[in-house]
Amino acid sequence: MQKKLKSKIEAFKDATIIKEKGLYPYFRSIESGQDTMVYIEGKPVLMFGSNSYLGLTNHPRIKVAAQKAVEKYGSGCAGSRFLNGTLDIHIELEKRLAAFVGKEDALLFSTGFQVNLGVLSAIGGRNDYLLLDEYDHASIIDGARLSFSKVLKYRHNDMDDLEQKLRILPEDALKVIAVDGIFSMEGDIVNLPEIVKLADKYGVNIYVDDAHSLGVIGEKGAGTASHFGLTNEVDLIMGTFSKSLASLGGFVASDAETIDYLKHRARSLLFSASMTPSAAASVMAALDIIETEPEHMERLWANTNYAQKLLLDAGFNLGRTQSPILPIYIRDSDKTFLLTKMLLEQGVFVNPVVAPAVPSEESLIRFSLMATHTFDQIKEAVEKISNIAKQIGVELSAHEGMKVSKKIV
Repeated sequence: MQKKLKSKIEAFKDATIIKEKGLYPYFRSIESGQDTMVYIEGKPVLMFGSNSYLGLTNHPRIKVAAQKAVEKYGSGCAGSRFLNGTLDIHIELEKRLAAFVGKEDALLFSTGFQVNLGVLSAIGGRNDYLLLDEYDHASIIDGARLSFSKVLKYRHNDMDDLEQKLRILPEDALKVIAVDGIFSMEGDIVNLPEIVKLADKYGVNIYVDDAHSLGVIGEKGAGTASHFGLTNEVDLIMGTFSKSLASLGGFVASDAETIDYLKHRARSLLFSASMTPSAAASVMAALDIIETEPEHMERLWANTNYAQKLLLDAGFNLGRTQSPILPIYIRDSDKTFLLTKMLLEQGVFVNPVVAPAVPSEESLIRFSLMATHTFDQIKEAVEKISNIAKQIGVELSAHEGMKVSKKIV
């Protein structure tokens, strides 16, 4: 019988088509640390595609902490947390993270993606329901797919649509709303106050993914629930370390009983090797910096507001962003790829976002700010984006969304 895998692979032409056009923008090799300027093929490039919002990935205190952890513990744990892979530094970090986001306890995972896979697949059963915003991150969607729960999607940040979904669900069923705090492509913040009201009305639990919120909003960067003063109303808070916390891994925080349940039921924890010692130590050092040096978050927001003003003045549509994620809507996939390529040739790195990540008519450039960017770097990048956009015929339009809030809660 003929094997089918080869024919399926040969039928995949998406990447080939882009490569043949000379516009392929992925897997670009960076030859230096993740900073405001990186090196690609030996040339300096301004980095506006990074999730290192506070710019801590090259901070000397974090590097030293990682080095000391390797000296003490070695390079890895050689096992899962469930068996031989729990170190005292893991437990210490869990206590720090729980206190940081205002919960009783926390649990570390090796990546943020694994948090959503493990938690969402563990908390629901066959007669339960997960409700997802249509723009939730792929890891939430995949975690829901692994769950036996019934999954319902509601329109992005549309509370009327969410309530319509909740109204038809069985009153006695377990129901969980799983949602991004800051949406990773659009940059807007979840309408958590209204979700809390609906959760109270219909007896629903709330799970917030703070991957892009930690270090960005909330008291000392404690995230979305803190930003709205609703920490006690959110049942589970997850976060990643690969963004503001300058490392790799993730965690979920909740009450102690829920965390104990997840320790014994989250398969992506039980059957994965534990977080490396150097990664855990890096997060600990990043937390020290975030909690004691508020100027990093203040600079991030100064840069965000400055960049937003320049882009709006240039005529770009930034949607409804409320964060350092500035989506520059191009609304044409080929022009989005071409703009990305030409910008790299002129020394500016940005990320293109096209279908299926977004509808084809909403293709965009994801322009991300870091606290360590200078105003001069931002101005140079925006001028190049504007000049190239005009050159390739990008249709500019007035801004239709909300202004980025300068207030940090």
